[in-house]
Amino acid sequence: MHRENASRQSANERAFGFLRVNQRAPKPRARGITEIRGPYYTPLGPRQLEDILETMGAYVDALKFAGGSFSLMPRPALKRLIDVCHSHDVLVSTGGFIEHVLTQGSEAVDHYIDECKRIGFDIVEISSGFITIPDDDWLRLVEKARKAGLKAKPEVGIQFGAGGASAVAELESEGTRDPKRAIAQAKRFLDAGAYMIMIESEGITENVRVWRTDVVAAIIDALGTDPVMFEAADPEVFAWYIKNYGPEVNLFVDHSQIVQLECLRAGIWGTKSLWGRVVTYKG
Repeated sequence: MHRENASRQSANERAFGFLRVNQRAPKPRARGITEIRGPYYTPLGPRQLEDILETMGAYVDALKFAGGSFSLMPRPALKRLIDVCHSHDVLVSTGGFIEHVLTQGSEAVDHYIDECKRIGFDIVEISSGFITIPDDDWLRLVEKARKAGLKAKPEVGIQFGAGGASAVAELESEGTRDPKRAIAQAKRFLDAGAYMIMIESEGITENVRVWRTDVVAAIIDALGTDPVMFEAADPEVFAWYIKNYGPEVNLFVDHSQIVQLECLRAGIWGTKSLWGRVVTYKG
């Protein structure tokens, strides 16, 4: 096994290895985790995904489906996508589709989680951007996912109606929740064994007139950076996170943005405000 790992590492040796870049822990990482969006705004098939992971797979930790897109695919095609991810040591997440499944009753939820495990998903995201669910029920879903052998990843945020690219004015009319509420929920979920907490971007950096950087600061002050992942599917947003919280903050971006994000993490490229300023020190 050690010989096999050494062979893989040699085969994947970085080009221009004599040039210094910021050090990155090997997978599986505990920090600096990057999750990329799978098919949603555009299709993403196994051949395109193979190209992405063949070139940048060392920097991708997970792939997240969006909008329940996997439920529209032929089963063999979905399985091929999942297998490609696993061949590159990339975990696969359902995204927050359980919101839709919850509206169809408890039997549908049980069947959904069982099928996620059967087909090869690793992570079940448990979100409630469009629905209201008691915290205790949310905790039951975390436990159900964990008992099925899946990683439970609750999503919390401050914006009701988040997750569907609603207009700014439409979301403003809903108002936002107190960030303390999201932090309290996140603490309960982590105590219950959640793998990680996804922080919904809408209401914070997405579909707002002014970014709520105070919310990000409050979350990190209460939880740290390791157990949370921030949605940042906009270059301006993920650049801001790295500028303010360093290259090892956990981020979710679109699959088309993995190269740009990793160039920032590595400290080899960046905008004027980041050029040459993103560094690590490992002693």
